[in-house]
Amino acid sequence: MLSRNAANLYWLGRHTERADYLCRLIDATVRLSALPATHGGADTAWEAALKASAAAAAFAATGRRATEDAVAHFLSVDQAHASSIRCCLENARNNARAVRTALTADTWEAINTAWLEIQRFGVHEPDTATVVRLVDSTKKALQAFDGAAHRTQLREATYWFIRLGTSIERADNTARLLDKKYHILLPRGEPVGGSLDYFQWTTLLRTVSAFNAYRWVYRDSVKPWLVADLLILNRAMPRSLATCYTDMVFQLDQLSADQGRRGPANRLAAAMLRRLGSTSIDALFQSGLHEFLTGFIADNNRLGDAIAEQFLF
Repeated sequence: MLSRNAANLYWLGRHTERADYLCRLIDATVRLSALPATHGGADTAWEAALKASAAAAAFAATGRRATEDAVAHFLSVDQAHASSIRCCLENARNNARAVRTALTADTWEAINTAWLEIQRFGVHEPDTATVVRLVDSTKKALQAFDGAAHRTQLREATYWFIRLGTSIERADNTARLLDKKYHILLPRGEPVGGSLDYFQWTTLLRTVSAFNAYRWVYRDSVKPWLVADLLILNRAMPRSLATCYTDMVFQLDQLSADQGRRGPANRLAAAMLRRLGSTSIDALFQSGLHEFLTGFIADNNRLGDAIAEQFLF
C-alpha cells in the first residue's frame, strides 16, 4: 500500500474517533454545566472541557471568555478550529474520498452522511438545544460508520489502518478525560466522595458509555479508584487504555505481517502493553495518577510519531 493511502486511512480513523469523543465530551459538559457555578457547574465545566480536548490554548488565542455558547461553538462547528467536530468530519470525508476505491460503498456512504448531517447545523453559535441535537445526530452517524467498516471491510491493510488510527486516538482521549476529572474538575473545598464528586465521576462514566459496565464489574457505588481501574487496566472495557493497546499491538502485527518486518512502533506498543499489564491501580495512585496519565499521553504521542515514520512517510 502507498504511504499516502495508509496515511489517509489512519487519519480517517483518528478524525472520526476525535469527532465522536468531542460529541461525548460536549454532551457530558452540558450535564455538568446544569449545576450551579458555586458547585462546579457552568464556566468551570466548559473550561474543563477545553482542557480535556487539548484545546485550551487554541481557545484562549481567540480572546473569548469560556462561556457555554462560546466553547460549545468552538468545539462543535467552528471552522477556524481545526479540531472542531465539523472540521474533524470534513477532514475524515476528505481522507475517505482520497481512498474511495479502498472503501466499501457502505463505509463511504456512512462517512459522507456524517459530513452532510453536520452541515445542516451551520457554523454559527448554537443554543443548548441545538448542541444536544447536533451531538446526538453526529454520534449516530459515526456509529453507522464504525458499524459499516466493521461489517463490510476486508480484514487487510485498509481496515487495520483505520482501526489503528481509532485505537491511538481513543487511548489519548480516555487518558485526557480521566486526568482532567481527577486533577482539575473538582472545585477547591469540595470533599472527595461528596455528592458533586459522585455526580462528576458518574458523568465521566456516561461520557464513555461505561456506567452500566462499571456497575456490572464492581457492583459498588462509584469510587474514583475503581473508575480509574476500569478505564486504565480493565481489558474487558472497550475504551480502557489496556484494551486500546491490546488492539494496537494486534493491528500493528497484522500490518507488519503484510510488510514482512516489524519496526519501532511495534516495540513501543508492546512495551506500553507490558507496562499496563504489570501494574495495579493501587500502584498508580501511590506513584501519582496525574503523573502516570501525563506520561502516558506523551508516550502515546511518541507511538503516533513512530507509526508515522514506519508506515506513513
